[in-house]
Amino acid sequence: MKLYIKNMVCNRCNMAVSDVFEKLSLQTKTIALGEVELDEKELSNEQYQRVKLALETLGFELIEDKRKMLVTQIKGAVVDLVHYTKESLKVNLSDFLASKLNTDYASLSSVFSAEEKNTIEHYYIQQKIERVKELLSYGELTLSEIAFQLNYSSVAHLSAQFKKETGITPSEFKQDLKRKTLDQI
Repeated sequence: MKLYIKNMVCNRCNMAVSDVFEKLSLQTKTIALGEVELDEKELSNEQYQRVKLALETLGFELIEDKRKMLVTQIKGAVVDLVHYTKESLKVNLSDFLASKLNTDYASLSSVFSAEEKNTIEHYYIQQKIERVKELLSYGELTLSEIAFQLNYSSVAHLSAQFKKETGITPSEFKQDLKRKTLDQI
């Protein structure tokens, strides 16, 4: 049985959710961003309510609507791609998502836009900008190295997109260093 969970957007989230299922004595097969696969074929109503309450206590939410489940899967795939993939982002986003979710991109895009009032492409850009902020805050890479790692065509393109999204330049950000948590995007 698969459960889809809103606001589960980082590896620490995975650990927190894992703890919930362990404390409730429910065996999991896999835990990934936004979803948990259980050994059980289904949960009793009482088990489901206990899981739901325990997750809500931690700021997570069980998703029951199929369209919202799909949006959660899309977000999880994008977050995983931008924040947790070690190689550079030289992928075609539409092909990547269609392949990963076994659904044509037009359907994914339509559902995402209707549910989120945002496009997948803009969400992807928002995630990339948050990754830029993260990398800038570490201070280990130059802006040129960050642009290359995140597959920007140039530092100028990265800087322009950064300013458009945040209202400040990367240099101004480095002086201020304020970031959003991934679930706030």
